[in-house]
Amino acid sequence: MPYYSDELIEEIRSANDIVDVISGYVRLKKKGNTHFGLCPFHNEKTPSFSVAQDKQMYYCFGCGAGGNVFTFLMQYENDTFHEALETLAQRAGISLPRQETSARERQEADKRTKIMEINKAAAKYFYAQLRMEQGKIGMNYFVKRGLSPETLKKFGLGYSNKYSDDLYQYLRKQGYEDAVLKDSGVVTIDEQRGGRDKFWNRVMFPIMDANNRVVGFGGRVMGEGEPKYMNSPETMVFDKSRTLYGLNLARSTRKHYILLCEGYMDVIALHQAGFDNAVASLGTSFTSGHASLLKRYTKEVYCTFDSDGAGIKAALRAIPILKEAGITAKIVKMAPYKDPDEFIKAEGASAYEERIAHAQNSFMFEIEVLERQYDLKDPESKTKFHNAIAGRILEFEEELERENYIEAVAGKYQIGFENLRSLVQHQGTRVGIAKERRPLKSGVQEKKKKEDGMKQSQKLMLTWLIEDSSLFEKISDWLGPEDFTDELYRQAAKILFAQYEKGKLNPAGIISMFTDEEQQREIAGLFNARLKEVTTPAEKEKALRETLIRLKENSISYRSRHLEPADLEGLQKLVADKKNMQKLKSV
Repeated sequence: MPYYSDELIEEIRSANDIVDVISGYVRLKKKGNTHFGLCPFHNEKTPSFSVAQDKQMYYCFGCGAGGNVFTFLMQYENDTFHEALETLAQRAGISLPRQETSARERQEADKRTKIMEINKAAAKYFYAQLRMEQGKIGMNYFVKRGLSPETLKKFGLGYSNKYSDDLYQYLRKQGYEDAVLKDSGVVTIDEQRGGRDKFWNRVMFPIMDANNRVVGFGGRVMGEGEPKYMNSPETMVFDKSRTLYGLNLARSTRKHYILLCEGYMDVIALHQAGFDNAVASLGTSFTSGHASLLKRYTKEVYCTFDSDGAGIKAALRAIPILKEAGITAKIVKMAPYKDPDEFIKAEGASAYEERIAHAQNSFMFEIEVLERQYDLKDPESKTKFHNAIAGRILEFEEELERENYIEAVAGKYQIGFENLRSLVQHQGTRVGIAKERRPLKSGVQEKKKKEDGMKQSQKLMLTWLIEDSSLFEKISDWLGPEDFTDELYRQAAKILFAQYEKGKLNPAGIISMFTDEEQQREIAGLFNARLKEVTTPAEKEKALRETLIRLKENSISYRSRHLEPADLEGLQKLVADKKNMQKLKSV
């Protein structure tokens, strides 16, 4: 991955005015010093999405999405940072420095480029074949499956001829040598029989990566041949465990979730019905690579697999992988129909939307499947089932989450909340996973609220400082970056105070210094805090003083708790701060 200096990144960011860029995606209306519009990241009727030209930042007061011009493209277009950087560099007319590569790297890059070219040429060839006389069998198949001409074009669907070397001969005429054709995966080279097509007499499904480049193919045989479905072998541009069919289209959806299917036709049928967020794995089990890929685009996946035994097993395999990646999984039930394609044809899009709305919690689905292993009419078997449930609930690390699932499962299976909780606690204590539940000590909840309030106070101070740099002079005798006790807030404060010392505040530039997406989002929130019902100068002055005192008292308390016994310098600083605190309160 290329490396670009912080100076170049900042040059590109500052050359792309955030209002101009976001105006190309969102209709903005200026109110005072800020532009507002409907948030593109969640559904809303009243604009809460703000774009501040002076800060060069955006922030949604509804869903909390926020950042600078880079993070906007990363969130809206689902780009990587480098993709966003390249887009904005091109927009600003800034040339990115070329990276030095070795001869081997250039050779590998050239081969990748040629394989991509071959795949593109093959896709065009299959697309044309479908629309010729020899492709009628394929066209009739697609028409029978209910696909419109627009859908055929959208997915680039095609047909591979009955002749087993048709594509090979075509590609040879285009100037491609056997050596690279062999590595492309679309033909096989045999020393005795020469070149032969990998696919023939099949309807063809081009497989694209997230950037709309053809990386492989899937083909369904016409007639009784085997295998019924076949995919390209893995190549240097095609990794089945990290490629999802339809993701090139689904990545642009405005829906907050992704529909995960089993096959090509399910994805195509769903897109045709208006569900532009459907994807499928490619004839392989769902992998952690697939989950990592999805994590770039969503936090919630709805599994809409076949309703048969294989579909249930596929869902049970996918659920823990999605959870491990930090993605919430839900199950869309297809019964009495086999799959989404069949369901849509029978019931229509609105009925499928209803199924999505009533999608099942993945854990409750797992318990439902588990139930089938037991005879609930037999007391002994029923007891084993309840113990199995307790074991599954113990897999949740958080006590609150365990409590919620105890309540849900007890309600569904009429076990009795206290009975199931006792069973969970008994098993947990025995195996050392869960502790016996004890009542919360008085003041614990109040302390948590106080900590949350303290974070809000730190946010307010940082927001006020970037909105009015004259405040630095007012607080400098009392407050510094070390007084922000949250680690992320302290890092942001250090950078902000250093910027002030250099004479230029640049909050949008601070965001670029953090690579983690969640940190970028939180940093944006730090500079967009709001205190309600503070309008007059006197009220603002009072709020500033109260917040300053609150932050300093918290800082002194925090440092007192974490002071090392041998830290004499730290102790002296604490004593001095406590004296200053008295002065501050008397001002």
